[in-house]
Amino acid sequence: MDSFETDLFVIGGGSGGVRAARIAAGHGARVMIAEEYRMGGTCVIRGCVPKKLFAYASHFSHDIADAAGFGWTVPPATFDWATLIANKDKEIARLEAAYTTNVEKSGVQVIKSRAVFEDPHTLVLDGGRRVRSKYILIATGGAPNHGKAIPGIEHVISSNEAFHLPELPKRILIQGGGYIALEFACIFSGLGSLVTVVYRGDNILRGFDDDVRAHVRDEMEKNGITILTGCTVDGIEKHDDWYTSHLSNGSSIASDKVMFAIGRHPAVANLGLEKAGVAINPDNGGIVVNEASQSSVPHIYAVGDVTHRFNLTPVAIREGHAFADTVFGKRAVKVDHIDIPTAVFTQPQVGTVGLTEAQARAQFAIVDVYKAAFRPLKATLSGSESRVLMKLVVDAGSDRVVGCHIVGSDAAELVQVIAIAVKMKATKADFDATMALHPTSAEELVTMRTRTARYVRDAAA
Repeated sequence: MDSFETDLFVIGGGSGGVRAARIAAGHGARVMIAEEYRMGGTCVIRGCVPKKLFAYASHFSHDIADAAGFGWTVPPATFDWATLIANKDKEIARLEAAYTTNVEKSGVQVIKSRAVFEDPHTLVLDGGRRVRSKYILIATGGAPNHGKAIPGIEHVISSNEAFHLPELPKRILIQGGGYIALEFACIFSGLGSLVTVVYRGDNILRGFDDDVRAHVRDEMEKNGITILTGCTVDGIEKHDDWYTSHLSNGSSIASDKVMFAIGRHPAVANLGLEKAGVAINPDNGGIVVNEASQSSVPHIYAVGDVTHRFNLTPVAIREGHAFADTVFGKRAVKVDHIDIPTAVFTQPQVGTVGLTEAQARAQFAIVDVYKAAFRPLKATLSGSESRVLMKLVVDAGSDRVVGCHIVGSDAAELVQVIAIAVKMKATKADFDATMALHPTSAEELVTMRTRTARYVRDAAA
């Protein structure tokens, strides 16, 4: 009979791995967790949390500009990048310590080391120590992907390095049209940088609702961000302390920094997965898992970004929790990946849940769309030209609201609440029956009575 040093060995101290470790320990399992860098993973150390702190910092330039219309005389403001970096680092260190303390309090042994498979049950740590575990969970997350090699690719930074730049770049070129690229574009612009976004597609935010994509682009361009679509960076030339990026459309752009945010790949390299027999999905590069997060090897599981299913922190946490309950709590828990709310912390924010208009029209026979774009009350005095977009997508057959899309201030906060209604299969009549809260932008969600459009599939017609 095999003798195991531990019941569960978790590779990766990010959100999903830590949650799984804590819950498994709570069920009485002997648990070890290995993290080669810093506890907290992508979200805490180099993702959601520091990015949101940077976003808060960048908002103040807009708030100061808005203040004059409300009677405030604000002396010329200055921004100090070094102060932001130092305070951000202090907060991340606090969170990392909290993560470590909480997981240790739950009875989990934390190992500061890389862990590599030697065989399906054995892991090799730094220094050569070997650990045999009955179950293994891979939660190593993902990493930035710069794409194909081009001349000068060595000069490119990713979002990782953006959090540690010695000074704020006066000019920055960002390649990418997804949420990471656009969030950093708005951050740097709000802090005073001249920003150019380069994206290969016809419009930014591929996969989001088309009205959202158009609205966000318009708002970003109003804020002075240059967005170039239909082209890519083909080469980068370094000068003394600046760069020239040569684009596929024949133009060239000078900048002090060049950042690529064109995607992330699962962190599966050099883990020895082939020695364990763990299969990789050839389509997305992530670890192949079933609904229970079980890999091709029955006792090895994977959660979070390393599976490349839904690269969102709350999803990794839910998957890790469900894994621990299922395997060690002896009650099968399945994660529901339908109607996951998501946000893009651009300026203005995007909040969305459910189906896009295009997805709904492909799925349902008749789709009704309710849409409003308007200047919020604050803009009447501030003089801002920013506009809010609110959109409901409705399955006309059942009257159920199957999608909600918001672009505007605090969109993420609003959609978190709306997601409950969408998850509960609320109807448009339920929305209409809800009393408006005035004066708010959110009241538009329950006062949109006039249908903007109705789409009937040919087959249905």
